[in-house]
Amino acid sequence: MLHAVAHTPEILPVEVDLDLIRRMDRSGPRYTSYPTADRFMEAFGPDTYRSWAARRNIGAVRRALSIYVHLPFCSTICFYCACNKIVTRNRGKGERYLDYLFREIDMQGELFRDDPVVEQMHWGGGTPTFYSLDQLSALCDRLKKNFRMSDNGEYSIEIDPRSVSPQTMQGLRQIGFNRVSLGVQDFDPAVQKAINRIQSEAKTLEIMDASREAGFTSINVDLIYGLPEQTLISLNRTLARVVAASPDRVALYNYAHLPSRFKPQRRIDEQRLPSPEAKLKMLGLAARVFAEAGYVYIGMDHFAKPDDPLAVAQRNGRLHRNFQGYSTHAECDLIGLGVSSIGAIGPTFSQNHRDLDAYYDSLDRGDLPVVRGMELSQDDLARRAVIQALSCNFRLSKQSIEVAYLLDFDRYFSSEMAELRQLALDGLVETDSDWITVTPRGRMLIRNVCMVFDRYLRREQETRRYSRVI
Repeated sequence: MLHAVAHTPEILPVEVDLDLIRRMDRSGPRYTSYPTADRFMEAFGPDTYRSWAARRNIGAVRRALSIYVHLPFCSTICFYCACNKIVTRNRGKGERYLDYLFREIDMQGELFRDDPVVEQMHWGGGTPTFYSLDQLSALCDRLKKNFRMSDNGEYSIEIDPRSVSPQTMQGLRQIGFNRVSLGVQDFDPAVQKAINRIQSEAKTLEIMDASREAGFTSINVDLIYGLPEQTLISLNRTLARVVAASPDRVALYNYAHLPSRFKPQRRIDEQRLPSPEAKLKMLGLAARVFAEAGYVYIGMDHFAKPDDPLAVAQRNGRLHRNFQGYSTHAECDLIGLGVSSIGAIGPTFSQNHRDLDAYYDSLDRGDLPVVRGMELSQDDLARRAVIQALSCNFRLSKQSIEVAYLLDFDRYFSSEMAELRQLALDGLVETDSDWITVTPRGRMLIRNVCMVFDRYLRREQETRRYSRVI
């Protein structure tokens, strides 16, 4: 068993029990939402979305807004990628997309005129830095024309270090971004060649330094384990370099090889992928390296420095999880802008068209490009609250659910509690009359714990559409 236990008492410890993880590994959702996006229905369209937007602030509670903007273009293809992206060097396609995105922003803005304060915003892709600074500035201006950005908000953007310069980072900071996420994946040249992402360590470190000099308050680095040509030795070198660069957060994702779903992955030689046993050891290695460097395991592949807002929010029981991962803003309604984007208004989820032509056609008709979504039932809401508490804070007060949803926890979740007792025997959780607590051994397997409360996974075959837990 590898112990990756934090040094200060207030930080939640984590233990990496490779034997337990090996035995418990299965396919399952990442719970960026509950119910998960594959449950959304096409009966939920633009009219339903408008009706919920109109009533979101009825009553005394006023919810702030969060915005996600999807910019799907990339100039080169990374073979591992499972994002909804469009690979092109034709900048005209990007300009046309912005024209339509501006239309959607104006339409969405009309729905939120009564209270348009935005506390959080994230731009992802593709890679937003496919666009020039002038284009990104114009996009931000269009948003500011329709929404009011909080002076104390968190505004983040994903960048490809290969497509920016130190001057770009200064420009992004001047536009208003204060957080940045860098795609790295791996520094090893053989791995980079195998995934078609050649990115020098020097260039990446230059952009990290430039981000700090520009005044970004948080830097995140994305890594992937389980890539072709990756070994324990090569990954250890990458981890050492990342730790030396000292980002505020690290996202370490498990590479899920699903070539039947994601065409670019068909260009990866499966014979060059590390074995499941090697991947397991890579996870254990990474957990140990980051713990020894002082990072806190936030959950589901994320690590952060102890003074990072994510770690602070977790210690205070205020961490939240949404479609962009972990967040410190739990009480926001989310507006999704752009092709494939997902929103969450009140007790609903909605998603835009995933196909670019369908997205354009909808806007040409004067319709919001919402193609599907879901109105959550009382049962969905209760289970969502349970899964949120467990995945974010590793513990759940039964009474908090009973009071909020007017139910007897142990009776309502009787079958789930029976399953939890088995997980307790395996050492993943501890339960008593008042609390469910995920143990240090169970934190790396938090997805398994959450899956117990997923009503849509009652049939085992339902899990096959998802990636492996590890």
